[in-house]
This record gives sequence, C-alpha cells and structure tokens, in this order.
Amino acid sequence: MTDRLGDRLVTAREEGFVGRRRETAAFRALLAAGRGAVVYVHGPGGIGKTTLLYHFAQLARRAGRPAVRLEAAEVRSYEEELARRIPDRPDLVLLIDGLDDPRAARDTVHRELLPRLPADALVALACRTAPPLSWRLDPAWQGLLRLLPLGPLDEADSRELLTRRGVPPAVQDQGLAFTRGHPLALALVADVAAHGGEAAGADPSPQIVRALLASLLEAVPTPLHRTALEASSQVLSTTEPLLAALLQVADARPYFDWLCGLSAVESGLRGVHPHDLVRDALDAELRWRDPERRAALHRRASAYYQRLFTQEDDRARQRAVLADFAYLHRDSPVVGPLLEPVARGAAGAARLDRLTVSPGPVTGGELVEACTIAAIHEGIEAARLVHDWSRRPEAQTYTVRGPDGVAAGFYTLIELGGTAPADAPDVPDPPDDPAVRAARGWLAEHGELRGGETALLVRFWMSRDEYQAVSPVQTLITLRLTHHYLTDHKPAVTLLPFADPRFWEPGCAYVDFARLPAADFTAAGRRFGMFVHDWRRVPALAWLAMLTERERAEDPFAVTPPAASDPLRVLDREEFAAAVRDALRGLVRADGLRDSPLLRTRLVAGRCAAGGAGPKERAAALREAVRAAAAALEASPQDRRAFRALHHTYLRPAGTQARAAELLRLPMTTYRRHLAAGIGRLTELLWQEELEGGGPEGGERAGDGPAGGGPEAGGSDGPGGPPEVSRPG
Repeated sequence: MTDRLGDRLVTAREEGFVGRRRETAAFRALLAAGRGAVVYVHGPGGIGKTTLLYHFAQLARRAGRPAVRLEAAEVRSYEEELARRIPDRPDLVLLIDGLDDPRAARDTVHRELLPRLPADALVALACRTAPPLSWRLDPAWQGLLRLLPLGPLDEADSRELLTRRGVPPAVQDQGLAFTRGHPLALALVADVAAHGGEAAGADPSPQIVRALLASLLEAVPTPLHRTALEASSQVLSTTEPLLAALLQVADARPYFDWLCGLSAVESGLRGVHPHDLVRDALDAELRWRDPERRAALHRRASAYYQRLFTQEDDRARQRAVLADFAYLHRDSPVVGPLLEPVARGAAGAARLDRLTVSPGPVTGGELVEACTIAAIHEGIEAARLVHDWSRRPEAQTYTVRGPDGVAAGFYTLIELGGTAPADAPDVPDPPDDPAVRAARGWLAEHGELRGGETALLVRFWMSRDEYQAVSPVQTLITLRLTHHYLTDHKPAVTLLPFADPRFWEPGCAYVDFARLPAADFTAAGRRFGMFVHDWRRVPALAWLAMLTERERAEDPFAVTPPAASDPLRVLDREEFAAAVRDALRGLVRADGLRDSPLLRTRLVAGRCAAGGAGPKERAAALREAVRAAAAALEASPQDRRAFRALHHTYLRPAGTQARAAELLRLPMTTYRRHLAAGIGRLTELLWQEELEGGGPEGGERAGDGPAGGGPEAGGSDGPGGPPEVSRPG
C-alpha cells in the first residue's frame, strides 16, 4: 500500500505526543462505555488542546469508531456539515477545535448541532475558556458534560517531549527550568536547539515566549529568514506571494517553507500565521528593536494589497485582503478600537469568514429578514422603507448571513443623481424617505454632480444583534462596501448616515469622510448624522495611499488628503471633450500636455496612486490613458476604422490630414468622418473613466454592481466645501 504524506503526518504527530495520561484514560473509558458524552477541553493558548484532540481522533479510530475532526473557524454551516461530513451513526466520534467565539461558534454548537447528533455520539470540544455557567447548571447536561481543563506538563513529560524532538540532554535542564511545562514554550525550545541556539536562564513565566523567540531570532539561518518570521507577525496571514513582497525577493518559497516548519507557526484558510502568543512577542520585539523595519514591512504589505485592486481581477481574493489591509491599522488609537473584530488576528478573521453576504440584491424571504431587523432597531416605518426601496431599480439590499444561514444583518444602497431610471409601468414611485430628501437637498446645492455621475447613499446598515455598534457584522459590511467602491461602478460621492455620529466621527475623519450636518435627518424620533466622501477629489488609490501614510504617522490627521493641497478640476461634458481634442493635438510633443485641463481631473488622479504626482508624472498618466483608450478602439472591430484615422492623425501623425488620408487610401470626406468618429469614441471611453474614478480598471467594470464607502469610512471637507462641514478637533 502506498504511503501517503497525510499518513506520515498522523504517525509523526502521534509519535510526538506525550503526557496527558489522565485525559487519555478518561476518553478511553468513554469510548469503551459506548454512551453519549460531551468532553469539553479548555485551557490557555499553546497549552496543547489541538494536539490532544488529534490524539483523541487516533484513539477513536483504533477503537473502530468513525472520527470526524472540524475546525470551528472553517465551518460556515453545521447543517451543511451534518449533511456532508458528519455521518448519522451511533458510534460517531466528533471533535471540534477552536470554539473561542462564544456567540458565533460555541452557542451554535450547543443550541443547534449537539441536539441533532445520535444519542450515543461522543463529542470532544476545545476552547480557551471554560463552558458557560448555563451549560453546567442545565439539568439536561447532567451526566453528559465532562470537563477536561489542561495545564502545563509535569517535568517527566516535558523532558520526554524535548527528547522526542531531538533536544540534547545537556540542553534539557535549562529548557525545563525556563518553560515550566508550557507545551508551546517547549516546542520553541526545540526550534531554538534545532537552529543551534540556546535558551536563556529561567525567567518569570510571562517572559518565556519572548525570551525563547529572542534566542530563535539569533539562531535563524539568514537575516532574510529572520525578516520572514518578523514579517509574519505584522500581517493578518502570510502567503508565499505576500512574503515575496515583504522580503523583496523574486522567490520566497524557501522562506515560506521554513516558516511552515516552525512549531510556533500555524496554518489556516488564509495562509500561515504565528501563534497568538508568538505574534505578540515578535511584534513587541520588533517594535522596540527596529521600528523603521516594522514601518517598512507595513508599507510593503499595504502596497501589495493595493496592487491586487489594479493588477488582478480575483474578486474573492480582493474582498478577503481588505481585512488584511484593515489589520495594518490595529494599533491606531483612532480606528484600532473600531477594528476589534479584525485586530484579534487569526481568530478575528475566522469570525469574519463565518459570515457571508448575499450574492445579489435580496427578495422574498431574505428581504423579510432584512425588514424584520430594520423593524427591531429603527421601527416599522424603517421596515416599510426597506421593503418599498427593494421595488425600485436604483436601490439594492444585501443580507449578511451567519454560519447558521440566518440573516445576521443587512445594508441598503441607493443611487442618487445621474440619469433617472426608466420606470416600468409596474414600478412604484420612490417612497417618501427623509434620508433621501436630505441627501438630494445637499447634492442639489453642493454636490456638483455632472451628467452621468451618481452619488451613493448607504441608506441602511445594521447588525441584527449589535445594530450599528462595533461587531463582526458591522466590520464585514464596512469591508464589502469598500470593495464595492474600489472595484465596481464608482460613485462621485458616498453619503453615509450614523445613528450615533459622535461615536463614529473620529473614525470617519481618519478615513476621510467629512461630517455633513446639512444632510442630517430625523427618522423614528432619532436624529441621524451624515458623513460624505468625494471620490473625485480623493480617488480610490490616492485614498488607500493616504490611509497607509496615516497608519504609520504619529498624528494621523497631520497627513492631509491629496485634495487639501492638490484639488481636482471638475469639468462638465463639453469642457472635457474640448480638453481631449487639445490633448490629442499635443500628444506627441514633449511639452504638449503641460497646460491640459485634464491633468487635474479624476481621470489622471486615478492613475497616480500617491495623489502627489508632479507635472511629468501626470502628463505620462494622461498619455497612458489616451493610448489605453485608443487600444480599446483598435481591439473593437466596429471601431477599427476610426482608430486608424486617430492613429495616423494623432498617435503616430502623418504630418498633415491630407497625408493621413492618403496613407489610409480614403477620400478626404471619408477620412474626416472616420476621424470625427474616432475622437468621439475615444472621448466617450475617457469620460466613462473620468466618471468612474480613473485607473485602468474603470471602464471595464462599468455597471458591474453598486458602490460604497463603508460604515467605518470617514473625514475631510466634502464636495463644494460647505461652511457646515467640520473636522473633529
């Protein structure tokens, strides 16, 4: 029989297992008894809960019982797991690791999974904290629940673990005194010894991991290996391409494989990450030892994440990486507390991964769920508005669903301005909505919307359980709305209301959403505060670059948005078309674009990520935009003749129009007709990119979906700079 890698890993894991005799005996007895029971293993991080569950699985298989092991962080729906992976057998042994979220994981198991298992099933759960008091006091659990708290290994077992991991006897005494039986610390001692390092003398217990890591860092093979380990502590999760960007190397596989082999590094759905204790120690070490390298790693990570939105079209990956981008801001005193679901590292990311967003605007039962949530928090009138807006073409409602498949929150987006939708006979009139009235009033006076431009109003956004408080649902809505803006049909401005604007105002200012009292409104007796961001003045890439600068600034508000010193020009359609014609005439001259009005438009700013590009960089970006639009014409069979006229007149000019017509073998009248068509089509493509925020992706994604900022998004002066727009002090 062929030996599989998975079998070898199982064997190696079992051979490395030591101690836990009491826990093993208790589990063997339950296996032999054949009666249903729930074993609850709990203890601090790194104490060996996961290793013990692997051991339980092997014991079950040796007893001839089917063992199914699940990672709670990876389970989206226990109903799906019951149908797909959990057999309906009385001798079932089910092991669930990582029940560290009391709302999304532990209570769901207690309430929905365990009652549906066979009566004689044996279940083992692992969590850092003890079970809730309600479990222990519930009469239904008497006789079923067995608690197995885990503590450090004794000296004999600790010595055996070090021996099995190849630590020489001469080094063991020092390691035993130093680690005091903590399994993760013992594993780190083995890592240090394997790389030729030595553990320091006995220190107080809280310093164990930090001191061991200091020894490991001194003993790593090369400086790049050290940087790889440090880099993994700065990002939410590490993949091989990300590691290559952080190390600035073409091939990061040797370093990534080395990370995967460390006892202190764990793997998950998103990539690899250090154990939480190890991450904290690595970060603390790097923070005081080399703050400049720490800042450089953050810059490289941010640049890598931004590239995913300009060079790739993997939407699922883009959505996931927004959590990684937000994680870089976890230390900010302004937004760090608002990012708590992400700042918790791998555990926080797992909570987000258990939530899903409906793939499109909801109807039917999903819409009823959204209306119910609205009624709970904002009253019956809000529920009626959610329902009525769902029947309008300019509005979309999306639900956020928990691992149980039930709606855990929702958000509603409404497009305002632009061309009014052509209503079908059966489409009702727009509802009388105070938020929309206030938004339209401000847009009419200050919004400066041009023909074809739209504003996006995030009309409703809320969690079922936490409303608009910080929560995993609120964070996911924030990230999803941000993805809408960065990749989909882009609005000119985003308008975002809050039930508690005072609480959210500092966070909004951090992400450049300005307080907008002129658009406040009252609904259900509550005053909602409005915030606004103008994407024409601070486009997507410039916005991300600004956030990167603010993340590492001592005073984030000292980093002003690009619009503060470099305002964009907002041209109407006719002015824009005239500027395109002038740009074509100066395209091939060295300084032919120097005075072009287009240099200060959204079209060019969207191609200059830093927002502070000089005249030469802006001129180069404008040439790139024109040539990219011309290439699109060349690729279109319907536009190819028009492209040829443009090509010989402006892109590679023949000298005179007469000469161009001669090269094309066309009569002058036909040539001029093709040229006019080419200028018109080129202008249309550039205008579309101008409306959508610039950048090479703009025109390709027109109409793909709604756009958004996000419930955490927020603060600089809004469009038009009305006097009432203020910045928090």
